[in-house]
Amino acid sequence: MRADTPAYDLDIRTDEKRIRAALADAARTPFWLEDPGRPAPQPALIGAIETDLLIIGGGYCGLWTALQAKENDPGRDVVLVEGEEIGWAASGRNGGFVEASLTHGPENGQRNFAGELDVLTTLAEENFTAFRDSLTEHGIDAEWQEEGALEVATERHQVDELRAVPGRFFDRDELATLVRSPLYRAGVLRETGAALVHPAKLAWGLKEACRRLGVRIYEHTPVTRLADRGRTVRATTGMGTVRARKVVLATNGFPSLLRRNRFLTIPIYDYVLMSEPLTPAQLDEIGWQGNFGIGDCSRQFHYYRKTADNRILWGGYDAVYHRGGGIRPEFDQRPETFARLADHFLRTFPQLGDVRFTHAWGGMIDMSTQLAAFQGLAMGGKVAYSSGFTGLGVAATRFAGSVMLDLLAGLDTPRTRLRMATKRPLPIPPEPLAYPAVQVIRRAIARADRNGGRDGVILRTAGLLGFSFDS
Repeated sequence: MRADTPAYDLDIRTDEKRIRAALADAARTPFWLEDPGRPAPQPALIGAIETDLLIIGGGYCGLWTALQAKENDPGRDVVLVEGEEIGWAASGRNGGFVEASLTHGPENGQRNFAGELDVLTTLAEENFTAFRDSLTEHGIDAEWQEEGALEVATERHQVDELRAVPGRFFDRDELATLVRSPLYRAGVLRETGAALVHPAKLAWGLKEACRRLGVRIYEHTPVTRLADRGRTVRATTGMGTVRARKVVLATNGFPSLLRRNRFLTIPIYDYVLMSEPLTPAQLDEIGWQGNFGIGDCSRQFHYYRKTADNRILWGGYDAVYHRGGGIRPEFDQRPETFARLADHFLRTFPQLGDVRFTHAWGGMIDMSTQLAAFQGLAMGGKVAYSSGFTGLGVAATRFAGSVMLDLLAGLDTPRTRLRMATKRPLPIPPEPLAYPAVQVIRRAIARADRNGGRDGVILRTAGLLGFSFDS
């Protein structure tokens, strides 16, 4: 490979036969959800009930909100309803990267929240510490590993960029003491503010902690409508109703029950592979002995990490918006992306040329134009909402829960004064405009990666307008 050839942008793929063999037996289900500790679902809601606080959505955001609500006021009656099962969607199939950042990284923070960065940094550190402490306090075994995160340069222009990143810098030769790949040119190890978890165990552990504190949980209970009833809000479900004094909407990228919020996020599909367990000899070949996650510096980036049984989860690069903005089970599978990911894996670690992947899956995440979550109030202050986590929500969802609880209580706090809690992001154009707009931005991102990381006119203009897109 020539020194100026992009690492992941070659016309000729790795041996197609090797790719097919690596993917031949991969199950099309999320690896994490096959854990034998998966709990049985709670019964669905049937009939009419009342509550102080209704939480709609049983992913991380809803679970953290419920847990904190009971911790703040043990006497408060809290009900959580989930349309499917706890952890079935993004919270149970993500990569398990826990990042302290609330702004989707420093560059996006500077772009969208420049005047609040000091406050956001302090709040992010406090939230990360509280996240860790909560796991200990509630006995949640989420396979927490706090050995930091490694950012690697795979292109020449990224090396100097990495020198400005906080953390310990490694040149090409030094980096080989942490992990070895012929594509690596340099790296920075950030030893604080980053951890790894088993995502499904985290969701299930939060569920059990909520139940122990008295949260009433109903699964297979989709909410189809919210109605303002003066002092209360009425939620209609498949087989019942809930009358609540306060409501939290934590429904990720699914169509919001608030019509005014439906153009604030779009569903983006992310895809991952999971390898078979690596042998000690294979780990020696790549030299990856630590329990830190890895990501590369490109705009179309990869993220990868090891599991407790020494598999490698490999994801990212493609960020797919399907025409029409639909959310369908068939979108969870994308053979062309699985093949591309396998190809890139083999380029990164050619030492593992005979590796097989046991699982290949995908799923929807919610993306906002500011690439970070936002919160707000509706129905006269009785309904709080949060959305737009853009694939970096494992820790940020806990923070969002605390913001929503402050908003519902009418409190003036550093959290409620933040721009992300007081101003909504730029709306996304409706179809048929959304699909071509996203494709234009995606192609511009790919060109920037090929052009030494320099943004072209399209990306610069989109940034000025407040429209961002990430892989």
